Amino acid sequence: MIPQQPTTEQFLQHLQRRAFAYFQGETNPANGLVADKSAPSWPASIAATGLALAAYPVAVERGFMSHRAALDLTLATLRFFRDAPQGPDPDAGGYRGFYYHFLDMQSGRRAWHCELSTVDSAFLLAGMLTAAQFFAGDSVEQCEIRNLAEALYRRADWQWAQAEDGTIGHGWHPESGFIPHRWQGYDEGLLLYVLALGSPTHPLPSSAYTAWASTYEWKRCYGIDYLYCAPLFTHQLSHVWIDFRGIQDACMRAAGIDYFENSRRATQIQRLYAIDNPLRFNGYGRDEWGITASDGPGPARLRIDGVDRQFYDYESRGAPYGLDDGTLAPWAVVASLPFAPEIVMPAIHHCVHHLQLHDHNRYGFKATYNSTFGGQSAAGWVSPWHFGLNLGPIVLMIENHRSGLPWKLTSGCGWIRDGLRRAGFEGGWLNARVRPES
Repeated sequence: MIPQQPTTEQFLQHLQRRAFAYFQGETNPANGLVADKSAPSWPASIAATGLALAAYPVAVERGFMSHRAALDLTLATLRFFRDAPQGPDPDAGGYRGFYYHFLDMQSGRRAWHCELSTVDSAFLLAGMLTAAQFFAGDSVEQCEIRNLAEALYRRADWQWAQAEDGTIGHGWHPESGFIPHRWQGYDEGLLLYVLALGSPTHPLPSSAYTAWASTYEWKRCYGIDYLYCAPLFTHQLSHVWIDFRGIQDACMRAAGIDYFENSRRATQIQRLYAIDNPLRFNGYGRDEWGITASDGPGPARLRIDGVDRQFYDYESRGAPYGLDDGTLAPWAVVASLPFAPEIVMPAIHHCVHHLQLHDHNRYGFKATYNSTFGGQSAAGWVSPWHFGLNLGPIVLMIENHRSGLPWKLTSGCGWIRDGLRRAGFEGGWLNARVRPES
């Protein structure tokens, strides 16, 4: 008997379940920390941990884990961050309410002399606020989750992280101070600014958002106008948490679109770039695209079919004007599903069924592949690793497409609504909702 083809809903459920397995297999249950990637002895990523906190409600609703297990793991995570050492010591877990990009999976202390990351702390805090909305019951434990999420969000000192030009700094090292980079130009920092403006204790003024938006760059690519940023993930990560459909800030009102539409255009442009394939890489086309910050096959320089090619390892790739070495990221295609399902679904099926990049892997899609570099698979070289920062958006953006659950949860958070309003957003669900009594 020929097996029956799964429905679209069954297929998407399969993708979510396999991606969520990463958070079951690569999490320390004692403290809730999630490994940055599946390599042995790798440290935790606070961004991946924030994505996990947001994914647990989806897992409960889709039957991937029990409500009890999700509650226990969420509580363990929030208690860990409450108790993690905060201070200027170089081996602390964080400082001023922010946390280091990478933490030791067991001790929770700073790993690799990494930076205190403002944007990764924002992803972590967004996950906490999502959990607080989901665990809305009257039990002692659910009340504790809400209280801890509020306390941890209140602790972040956004004013300390603000630079002289009004924008937010990328990060800080205890040995040398602030990193000489600011969140400027459109990117995943959109969520960061919303949380900074919405803070009930250390809010940034609306002028901080204006300073950031003043650095935006619009481009016209393949006949499409859009707010430009080259890596595809930058058009997705803030949208994991916030439903930007129908709400506009001053910039979007002037342009006559919203950020959701802008991400739809960015998705279309990535596909058009792959069809155009100006650098003539193998495999690019209508169903093979997705260029973003990602793992890669390099560093290596090879001469392939008479062309000298430079390949990189983990880099911030992008299109149409960013770094491109033939490396594509299937997860970034999946994370665009809410924006352009008509072009994303065929590309997902191509990656799963033709390139066989999914079902034989423990956690589904690995980070990237490169057909030009070569390799033993149908897709050429394939990254050996899974990354939490890649798999979280698969779970969450598929769910936003299916039910909108992550968006519904965060739209109920008064501080996120406050941040949006202070940034000048109006319209749609933001105007329709009234903040409940606290």
